Amino acid sequence: MSSHGGDWANPGPAGLAALGVACFIFYGLLSGKVTGAAIPLMGLWLLGGFIIQFTVAVIELKEKSMSGGNIFLFFCGFFMLTSGLSFLFKYYASTQGWVIDAHIDGWAWIVLSAIVIMWGPAFFDRPLVFCLMVIGLMVACPFICLMDLGVLSHKYAAIPAYALLWSGILGTYYAGAGVLNTAYGRAILPVGKPLVTMTSAGPSAGVDA
Repeated sequence: MSSHGGDWANPGPAGLAALGVACFIFYGLLSGKVTGAAIPLMGLWLLGGFIIQFTVAVIELKEKSMSGGNIFLFFCGFFMLTSGLSFLFKYYASTQGWVIDAHIDGWAWIVLSAIVIMWGPAFFDRPLVFCLMVIGLMVACPFICLMDLGVLSHKYAAIPAYALLWSGILGTYYAGAGVLNTAYGRAILPVGKPLVTMTSAGPSAGVDA
């Protein structure tokens, strides 16, 4: 994320907390822990996450963080806003008996999955916890894409479900570490060392190992 050397504090932890909420929501749906009756509430939670992540994206971009600003802008637009509205629309459509071809979601997820996979390594210079969270997302997105396209059956849903649970847990932990470690000026919650070292590596979202 950016160094936030200007007038803005680091909003990254709030953005990751919102991501954690989204990951747990999708885990609940994909794992069968909740029924379709929960879909309207899921949509509303994701819309709340959109507000947070949009704010984070704007601040990250203002601070000239290309990777952090773009990933939060990408997530808030598609994973939060679009998914939230889609959940609400699909639920309403089902109550009206409308027929919807949801395979279009799979075609959109081709791009979403490709972007997550291509952008993911750009964050491998962050602490280990963050890197492992990103890897979980890189695993989950292609499976969601293939299931929405109908290429894979939903018997494979456990794979993206647990990958998202993994990312949700790590994202929540990292968000907590970001605020707590910064407040105390030391590693109260360890986050580990980066997987790789980049010559132009940026700061690690305000938390150190």
